[in-house]
Amino acid sequence: MKPTNAADPYTPHSGDRRWRADHYELRLDYRVATNRLDGTATITATALEDLDKVVVDLHGLSVDRVDIDGQRARKTTTAVHKCTVTPATPITSGTEFTVHVRYRGTPRPLRSPWGQIGWEELTDGVIVAAQPTGAPSWFPCNDRPDDKATYRFEITCETGYDVVANGELLGKERTGRGTRWTYATTDPMATYLATVQIGRYRTHAIRGADVPVTLHHPADLAAAAKTDFGQVPDMLALYADRFGPYPFPAYGVVVTDDELEIPLEAHGLAVFGRNHVDGEHGTDRLIAHELAHQWFGNSVTLGRWRDIWLHEGFACYAEWLWSEHRGGDDADRLADEHRAGLLDQPEDLVVADPGPKDMFDDRVYKRGALALHALRRTIGDDAFFAGLRTITERHRHGTVAPSDVLDAFATASDRSVTAIDAVVAPWIDDPGVPELP
Repeated sequence: MKPTNAADPYTPHSGDRRWRADHYELRLDYRVATNRLDGTATITATALEDLDKVVVDLHGLSVDRVDIDGQRARKTTTAVHKCTVTPATPITSGTEFTVHVRYRGTPRPLRSPWGQIGWEELTDGVIVAAQPTGAPSWFPCNDRPDDKATYRFEITCETGYDVVANGELLGKERTGRGTRWTYATTDPMATYLATVQIGRYRTHAIRGADVPVTLHHPADLAAAAKTDFGQVPDMLALYADRFGPYPFPAYGVVVTDDELEIPLEAHGLAVFGRNHVDGEHGTDRLIAHELAHQWFGNSVTLGRWRDIWLHEGFACYAEWLWSEHRGGDDADRLADEHRAGLLDQPEDLVVADPGPKDMFDDRVYKRGALALHALRRTIGDDAFFAGLRTITERHRHGTVAPSDVLDAFATASDRSVTAIDAVVAPWIDDPGVPELP
């Protein structure tokens, strides 16, 4: 789906559709003890129209200097959420250019309708949870989910801490300032999925998967974390069968030493709090949910935030698939149970456009999953899972709209898009709770 000039009404102050980011090079020097960040960001970008100004998203940090294509910017102006840069010469549409930003400050999470998001201090470390608009809390960017780019991170902090970021760990070396960790992603990533996790962690590999799986956890949770996340290889195998091949080179799990309200997904990673680890598989549902986001959310990503059910409905349904695979409640029983639960709640939310305040409402998750189950009951398992695999193959590392999903299921089931929409629409486009087929 190509970007348009219109801002996303759910996040109207985020992103600039006049240019596209292709690659981010982030060099960060961070002090855990003082929460001090000194950074440089080099953004390789392409102009989508003639530019006399380049606007990047950045919040709460000071900009020392900006260069465009090696020349100092004629003018740089910072506002609450934006840094506006006037290049020495205008940039012609279709031209590749680079923006180099030197910045510093005390990073902190952004206040938003969805709570505090972005860079946040832990008791002894850092967590970055940026969905949907928290990326500018720690680096200058074009903060749009449909603007994916590759990344390279060089992050230096005090020796004794472990640093985890997206992508492959390319190197770890001692410097005069501490230890420098270098990571890189080769698959395009949305800005809100970029993350840095810093803490005092033990690290080990979880064996048995077709891709490398790495677990980072506090020392005292070693046994419990290995037990709870030991089923990740089986989950990967199930989802690879149902959704298609795992979309990234590796998968990582971070368990913070702090408690977290909810787990969160990032590109190639998932982050849990110590309260999500009990050594008794008490959070298998959450582990399955966050893993499923690697397909639906991180590889196949919405282009506009109103379509969040394309992430959360699919990940919620993946929980049901894991339950029935492991001999727990099957998807039929879970669908009936959650439909009954919806009848006890207000029927005033339209999943197709829940509004920014309610886009993470649990009804979006459950109604999205129920739409998928209604479709599965209608077209049968073979066509349904073929449709899921068609979505992940067609839109791998790209963006997706509801029309793309309907078309994939129509292709897989040899039915019309209209017929597929007739099954899905009552759950997505209407506020009432329909009967399951």
